[in-house]
Amino acid sequence: MCYTHLVYQLQACARHQTPHIGKKLHCHIIKTGIDLCRSISNNLINMYGKCGLVRDSLNLFNLLPHRDPVSWASILTANNQANLPHLTLSMFPAMFKQDGLQPDHYVFACIVKACAILGAIKQGNQVHASFIMSPVSDDDVVKSSLVDMYAKCGLPDIGHVVFDSISSKNTISWTALISGYAQSGRKLDAIQLFQKMPTKNLLSWTALISGLVQSGHWVDSFYLFMEMQSKGIDIVDPFILSSIIGASANLAVLGLGKQIHCLVILLGYESSLFVSNALVDMYAKCSDILAAKKIFGEMFQRDIVSWTSIIVGTAQHGLAEEALSLYDQMLSTGLKPNEVTFVGLIYACSHVGLVSKGRYFFNSMIKDYGMSPSLQHYTCLLDLLSRSGHLEEAENLIKTMPFKPDEATWAALLSACNLHRKTDIGIRVADHLLSLTPEDPSTYILLSNTYASAAMWESVSKVRRLMADMEVRREPGYSCIVLGKESQLFLAGETSHPEKDEIFGLLKELDAEMKRRGYIPDTSSVLHDLEQQEKERHLFWHSERLAVAYGLLKGIPGTVLHIVKNLRVCGDCHTVLKFISMIVKREIVVRDANRYHHFKDGKCSCNNFW
Repeated sequence: MCYTHLVYQLQACARHQTPHIGKKLHCHIIKTGIDLCRSISNNLINMYGKCGLVRDSLNLFNLLPHRDPVSWASILTANNQANLPHLTLSMFPAMFKQDGLQPDHYVFACIVKACAILGAIKQGNQVHASFIMSPVSDDDVVKSSLVDMYAKCGLPDIGHVVFDSISSKNTISWTALISGYAQSGRKLDAIQLFQKMPTKNLLSWTALISGLVQSGHWVDSFYLFMEMQSKGIDIVDPFILSSIIGASANLAVLGLGKQIHCLVILLGYESSLFVSNALVDMYAKCSDILAAKKIFGEMFQRDIVSWTSIIVGTAQHGLAEEALSLYDQMLSTGLKPNEVTFVGLIYACSHVGLVSKGRYFFNSMIKDYGMSPSLQHYTCLLDLLSRSGHLEEAENLIKTMPFKPDEATWAALLSACNLHRKTDIGIRVADHLLSLTPEDPSTYILLSNTYASAAMWESVSKVRRLMADMEVRREPGYSCIVLGKESQLFLAGETSHPEKDEIFGLLKELDAEMKRRGYIPDTSSVLHDLEQQEKERHLFWHSERLAVAYGLLKGIPGTVLHIVKNLRVCGDCHTVLKFISMIVKREIVVRDANRYHHFKDGKCSCNNFW
């Protein structure tokens, strides 16, 4: 077998990812004593790398007596493809020190890609400087890689400078920069650049739409998706579908999500793993946990994202025992949990008060899986301890955790102190929180009420002066309800709605019936210096009550009311919604800033843990 034919065969194995044939060819080379010239050695390294056998690539690379830039490009590419960018960067200096070689354009592209994967901008800048000083400084492939690196590191403007220097711009360079602007939240820059792109394809549309979804421009991403469809762009890759499903999940608009699901089925992508994962997440976030479980149950293949999505989804809907059971099922399949899985598990324990179980999961991720808990894990554990009344342990955890606690963390502990009437700890936490000069308006309300509860009127006055000096205004509460194709948004205290008289009349009727059944307004969340009647009036006009009343007036009788609220449901409204669900015999699902509440027959799925 001649050298040319061997090289051709090895390249074919790399292209089609057939390692068994590649290994037979390697054995043939060894048995027949064919000289391992650089061309054959480099192609063997490339073949093993492309087939995912990076250890074989490294072994062969280390045995080479003489390595050239092609050898280095082959092994560095293998490292990147095996998701080992750290290894790429750690090996690179040996090219100079051991082999005395200078990188060519292929090697530069590999190093830049590793920096992009890691977000290693400092090393990326160093590589960029070396590239500028090298003989290959005009190479457009390396420049495109640099554009991608700067875009992924959140520096699209620097990427744009490199982009402008590319003599022959291709789809990859255009797409990388568009994606960089979109992911950085630079919507107008991304769209303007996209409009200048000479030839647009599915890849460029996906880069723009997915980037906008990631940066929170969900409505814009939907309009662009519809524009893409109107231009007849064939969806030959389902990734864009998973992105737009994610947009409907974040908007919590079930109707839109269902329409995209229909499109998924129409295009035949329902068996796509990442599309199915997105659908599970979408239905869970849109309050339809039954549909989420149905999609999950019908999946032919499941990965850690699939299991984590359903575990987190069931936990958020108050189905803690089911979430923990799903975790046991996942372990029985041989899959190992990731960091997000543990967030969901501790969250599940937090919302039903399973303190011992929550502690077990927190310790398990460290001891059994070698993970370092993130701030989010500590926050979930703190939430669990605080809600369950273990306030001293929670305070100690805040002081000893390896992260600096932020305003929200201290505020959550203070709120728990108020809930459990732990005035001594509450005052201590409040004093510390006040020293941080809070920025969130709701924190000042919390501080004022804490001091007022302890009759510390001088501190109350200090907080009020700070509020006045900083012109603190609490974020207005609003709730949105979708009825068919119509959506209505209600602001707290809104009195300008055209149906206000009907809404007010129904709420008055419901209020009277609730009081006959034992309802007593809980005014603890309202500023303490108001009169009791004024406090009750504030509660009466909370946005979720207005949305529920509108849904009862205009919705189809007997259907579930789905409401999304931007803030946490206050204690009084939580009680009111339980009463209303019992009085009108309707299920009410509310997604607030913390979780999902399923109100039915006078009960809530959260079991009063929220």
